Amino acid sequence: VIMSMRYTTELGSVVVDTKVIAQMAGLSAVELYGIVGMAMVSLKDGIVKMLSRSALTKGVNVIVEENELCIDFHIIIEYGVNIRAVTENLISTVKYKLETFSGMKVKRINVFVEGVRVDE
Repeated sequence: VIMSMRYTTELGSVVVDTKVIAQMAGLSAVELYGIVGMAMVSLKDGIVKMLSRSALTKGVNVIVEENELCIDFHIIIEYGVNIRAVTENLISTVKYKLETFSGMKVKRINVFVEGVRVDE
């Protein structure tokens, strides 16, 4: 498992940490209709916690495999939305943005819906 993305130019090397890619992916996700936030699941007790905007990367896992990106999202959605439509929109939007941003191909995006929030 590679923890950064690397490429070389004629003037030197560029290294991008996967945390930067995770932040870009998380910000792209929470901008979408139907997604109210990213989630973190406590392995100890199984409790789902909605993350603040400053901690979005904890709800996104990025792995670089053979120069391609694999991303896992843990999201909380808004009550009443079509889960399939929201997750398909998430996958296509993030794939486009990350491929444009990083120049790398997105191999796989997994989405885990961890909770639903009812707006009052």
